[in-house]
Amino acid sequence: MTEFENFSSCWPEDQLKAEGLVAQIRRVVNTKDSFTRMQHERDTERQDRLATQEAERDKAAARRERFSDLRNRLAVLFKEEDPYARGAGLEVLLNDLFATGGVSIREAFALRDEEGVTHEQIDGVIEVDGRQYIVEVKWWGKAVDIEPMSRQLVRVMSRAEVRGLFISASGFTKPAVAACRDFLAHRVVMLGELREVALLLERETDISDWVREKARQATIERVPLALLGADF
Repeated sequence: MTEFENFSSCWPEDQLKAEGLVAQIRRVVNTKDSFTRMQHERDTERQDRLATQEAERDKAAARRERFSDLRNRLAVLFKEEDPYARGAGLEVLLNDLFATGGVSIREAFALRDEEGVTHEQIDGVIEVDGRQYIVEVKWWGKAVDIEPMSRQLVRVMSRAEVRGLFISASGFTKPAVAACRDFLAHRVVMLGELREVALLLERETDISDWVREKARQATIERVPLALLGADF
């Protein structure tokens, strides 16, 4: 009825009256349709908002579950007596932690010569804010000394624009830290300890933020071993 436009079939004296009635009905229908559309839009917005909130809750729950799994795996590693298995397990755990933080990863790989002989072993490579870091991981019974640290520094120096991240479960000797501090004049290298990683897991903090702060301390403060704890 609201789309009726031709009133020629009406009696002449009724044409204007019919046009007026149709126009009045059209206004009522349009008003009702406007409210219906508004209500539909509000319902759609509410459904979208609820769906977004539910997706965020699911994402947060999945994130908590991943961190809980990582904490449990780290606790198991502390009971591992085989140093090789313990170190390899820590490498995998750190890769999963980096992945949880959305960090690009290349897992452990070896570089071999034409005869197939391995001449360099890389524990992993990560990328944060477009910068690549060669990662070295050690879980020894003693502090990392200058010799293994020197090998890591050579790996970093032999690659253009690459930074270094060395994580140790048993800390570092003073000569090793001093060598890294001197090396900061040429390239960025950071040292981290397993207790920092444990704190990240406990607080469920993105490890990418930890890497950024480590890099800032190394480049600006010239502190290769900045233990980020309660103040981080």
